[in-house]
Amino acid sequence: MKYNKIFGLALLAVTAAGFTACSSDDPDTGVTVITSGNTEKTPFDLWLTNNFNKPYNIDFKYRYEDIEGDFDYYLVPARYEDAVTMAHLVKYLCVETYNEVAGTDFTCRYFPKMFYTVGEWEYKNNGTFILGTAEGGRKIFLAGLNYLPDCLGDADALNYYYFKTIHHEFTHILNQTKTMPVAFQTVTYDGYVGDMWSEPPYNSGYLNNGFISAYSQHSYGEDFAEMLSIYITNPASYWNETLAKASTDAQAALNQKLDIVRDYMKSNFNIDIDELRDVLQRRQADVVAGKVDLSDVSVN
Repeated sequence: MKYNKIFGLALLAVTAAGFTACSSDDPDTGVTVITSGNTEKTPFDLWLTNNFNKPYNIDFKYRYEDIEGDFDYYLVPARYEDAVTMAHLVKYLCVETYNEVAGTDFTCRYFPKMFYTVGEWEYKNNGTFILGTAEGGRKIFLAGLNYLPDCLGDADALNYYYFKTIHHEFTHILNQTKTMPVAFQTVTYDGYVGDMWSEPPYNSGYLNNGFISAYSQHSYGEDFAEMLSIYITNPASYWNETLAKASTDAQAALNQKLDIVRDYMKSNFNIDIDELRDVLQRRQADVVAGKVDLSDVSVN
């Protein structure tokens, strides 16, 4: 399972740290990922000001601030270079994607006003871990940045661990702005199981119950966000191939829910989700092909 794989990576990282703890190398004091009262501006800080703060009023927080996290979990800072990479990816795959499809006015008005990043996932005691959350319609918490380098050449990995999460959480923010249609709640109303979504039989039989993912079964709000985020972060072939695996009744339920999501986005925000998917797929391909510079923090 992917949960075990990630947890193993975390343990490996801790072990590696133990082997290097006695090194005579001094730490790099030129860059800090911990917030302090006298933190000097880095080139990345200036880049963020010009690419997030000024044009969109978005605060991209990459330094560790305990008040921004959840005290129920052990968190670590994101590495500086990984935060730089993620900021570029958020700009290219999220902010500029919505600019292209819906216009900068939409992005400035609706896109979350804060990103807070940390290096590790938030592990739960049921074998799952939290990739990210949305808070109060204004903030997205994004975890696991220290595993980002291993995902850069793989669109599926980037989406699974990071960008489906961002688009999922952004959907929650849109739902807090424009109410989700009641009709969506009734399509598979008797299939929601709350936190039991990760347990048998729900973690494997979800498709034939009319759900696009296991987590969709948590609640209708999560179902709506999963429908939109999975639809746009995967190519058209994925949706067709997934539906082909479902029963006839399940296919009807999934298509009915997708139609409601499509109408919601079009009528409330004038966004065609097929166009949104096409633009995002093109941009994802650019990233995977190495056509996007993810390290440049120069300011013109």
